[in-house]
Amino acid sequence: MSQTADLSAGEALQRLIDGNERFLKGEAHLPGLSRETLAELARGQHPFATILGCSDSRVPPEWIFDAGLGELFVVRVAGNIFSPEVAGSLQYAGSHLKTPLMVVLGHEGCGAIQAALQLKYEGIQQLSRIRLLVDSILPALAGVDPELPPPARLARAVESNVRWTVRTIIESPEGRARVAEGRVKCIGAIYEIETGRVRFLEA
Repeated sequence: MSQTADLSAGEALQRLIDGNERFLKGEAHLPGLSRETLAELARGQHPFATILGCSDSRVPPEWIFDAGLGELFVVRVAGNIFSPEVAGSLQYAGSHLKTPLMVVLGHEGCGAIQAALQLKYEGIQQLSRIRLLVDSILPALAGVDPELPPPARLARAVESNVRWTVRTIIESPEGRARVAEGRVKCIGAIYEIETGRVRFLEA
């Protein structure tokens, strides 16, 4: 288990890419843990990356990146949105765990993004608490072409939402400070549910 201090953001990203390749090939490790490893984890955690992902049951980051206990610091919320509560978790990962890489992980066919599109273009309402979540997604959809066919529009909206969240994190006071110090890299990614592949987005 590598210490965070031993990895650069680029090395952390490569570990995620390699893990996803093992997952795609059916070669994921995921073995049982020895007593020694469990004892080491009980003394502290040293994840090499932070993942802000969606709550969708088909998108567990530890599985799709073939990562074991203690390797990823995962925050999951429907639509992989940025909120004060999420910001607190991400700040903890950056300030205390020193993860060099932060990934905002969206996925194909996201129900939260679909609900935001339905509200924006069709006026379809959601229950009150879901509406609060959907409202936070709407600003990310400003540049999505309403004339696109529905599947293409959803795919574009999913990517737009990921990019919006990445930008929001980077432009937050904490994000600006850490990026300026060269201490963290924040990137977006899309999980393709039908293939299992993770597509990392260009900056």
